[in-house]
Amino acid sequence: MDVAVKHTIGASIITGKDPAAPGPSWSAAWDYAIAYYNSVWKAAVLGILLGSLVQVLIPSGWLLRVLGKADFKSTAAAGLASIPGMMCTCCAAPLAVGLRKKNASIGASLAFWLGNPTINPATLIFMTFVLSWKFTLLRLGFGLILTFGVSYLANRFAGETKVPADIRKRNEEMVQASEQPLGVRWMKAIGSMLLHIVPSYIVAVLLLGAARAWLFPAIGETAGNSLLVLIGFAIAGMLFVIPTAAEIPIIQTMMSFGLGTGPAAALLLTLPSISLPSLLMLSKSFPKKVLLFVTVSVVVLGVLSGLAGMIVL
Repeated sequence: MDVAVKHTIGASIITGKDPAAPGPSWSAAWDYAIAYYNSVWKAAVLGILLGSLVQVLIPSGWLLRVLGKADFKSTAAAGLASIPGMMCTCCAAPLAVGLRKKNASIGASLAFWLGNPTINPATLIFMTFVLSWKFTLLRLGFGLILTFGVSYLANRFAGETKVPADIRKRNEEMVQASEQPLGVRWMKAIGSMLLHIVPSYIVAVLLLGAARAWLFPAIGETAGNSLLVLIGFAIAGMLFVIPTAAEIPIIQTMMSFGLGTGPAAALLLTLPSISLPSLLMLSKSFPKKVLLFVTVSVVVLGVLSGLAGMIVL
């Protein structure tokens, strides 16, 4: 209960205790990458292991019955299954990739991916102690809309596209290799994930770490609650990558230096839900128009959350 007493869970990973992040440089990129990976590497490894195990252990028939339909029932089941996971968006991405490779529906795969970071119960509890219960209710309300509503609508947005061609090809290869030992199939699944996920993950984290001063500039009290700042921070939060619950000290620190409740409420949703690295991870497994729909939806909901925050916070 240390959080309840001190009302903090640490310093901001973006700026530390300073009002602004260091200027763009190789040093800034490297320092952020080290801090970020020190926080997430165990969960990231677990995500890759679980994402590969989904492909070789879970019976396809059962998965298709539970998560394979483009209806709200499959979306809701996956969203509810994400709650105990409590992973950040990048750590949950390999599992979403694994679900798609097993032909889980787009809505179900997205709900599992989005629900992990967005409706994380531990983060919501910490948020109540550090920020306030109003922030928690705002995050929970818009998080539920994103996890269940946007994911379900993405099924319709995808049209007739059920499984991208490259995934169908890999599924055919998996069926042909079904006679191979489990260990061999698992190693191949891990190798495929490492090849398609890790390089873009590393590069994107370095680039974002270098650019954090541009994405999150110091904002004085006079402009701390403007609509332009709100929209800018909603977009920046959507792009940036953070560990689980890191949005709490980020928002707490930025508000202490003048950030208004509107932009803070926007970051409350957009920072954890998706990021440029996690979108790159999913880029080969989901139709581009679906990922674009999710990206725009996150920004729009972030702006709406910010506007609501101006009123209720």
